[in-house]
Amino acid sequence: MKIVVLDGYTLNPGDLTWEGLEALGKLEVYERTEASLILRRAQGAELALTNKTPLTAETLKQLKSLRYIGVLATGYNIVDVKAAKELGIPVSNIPTYGTASVAQFAFALLLELCHHVGLHGDAVRAGEWTNNKDWCFWKTPLIELAGKTMGIVGFGRIGRDVGRIADAMGMRVIAHDSVQTNPPAHVGFRWVGLEELLRESDVVSLHCPLFPETQGLINAQRLSLMKPTAFLINNSRGPLTVDQDLADALNSGSLAGAAVDVLSVEPPPASNPLLTAKNCLVTPHISWATKEARSRLMGLAVDNVRAFLAGKPQNVVNP
Repeated sequence: MKIVVLDGYTLNPGDLTWEGLEALGKLEVYERTEASLILRRAQGAELALTNKTPLTAETLKQLKSLRYIGVLATGYNIVDVKAAKELGIPVSNIPTYGTASVAQFAFALLLELCHHVGLHGDAVRAGEWTNNKDWCFWKTPLIELAGKTMGIVGFGRIGRDVGRIADAMGMRVIAHDSVQTNPPAHVGFRWVGLEELLRESDVVSLHCPLFPETQGLINAQRLSLMKPTAFLINNSRGPLTVDQDLADALNSGSLAGAAVDVLSVEPPPASNPLLTAKNCLVTPHISWATKEARSRLMGLAVDNVRAFLAGKPQNVVNP
């Protein structure tokens, strides 16, 4: 049985092992696969695993041997799941591997906006403290989070973990979600509508999935509702925000700052306006990439394949 991994490098750049999949079939792993090579590499495979290599309806129809698709991520929009279902091909994703790492990274982004630790560390290395007339200095305003309001858009596993951290830091937590069940015990927690959340929050953190109805969720009109002192955090999905609208809000001073780990196109073109926007921190989609999270992802990917081979597929997104 042939198993092909179309783009394995980001999951395993060399610090993990593929032995779990190797034990289940004849494994072929490609670091990256360009669109022109997808058919050639996946041809004859019964199981295909992909992270960001697209499997379109046209491609799937030509892969006559394919019986299973494993997505090496939580988001699965890279696969035409409707076409896969019509062809009888289950598609499994990995929904829970990165919760702690992504929530942690949301606060890494936020704390950098509050304290600009990297900037101050670089200033010390450049001799600015050694040559300073006073016993301390700071190059930017420093911001305390305790007592401020954290608004979380999307209150699933990751959103709830972000809320738990915010509560531990003394922030008031409010949340917007289409499903409003099992409210946490945070003091002052409330479910709110999206517009109310944007108006009230000192920090807005996005943790919702990318669907047609959430694409462009944060646009010029909604950004105009936010406080000019507020921060926006997005380490969920890039297309949740309209890049140009967010850049315009930052450059005009109607929003104090933003930190994003995701963009609408990745890798971004040099023309992406957020790369040069005022007080905008952009990191290269690394929230998920701790070794611990990637190890869990690898293990869960193997578990998904085992479950499929046992006739009990799990984490299927196109039942």
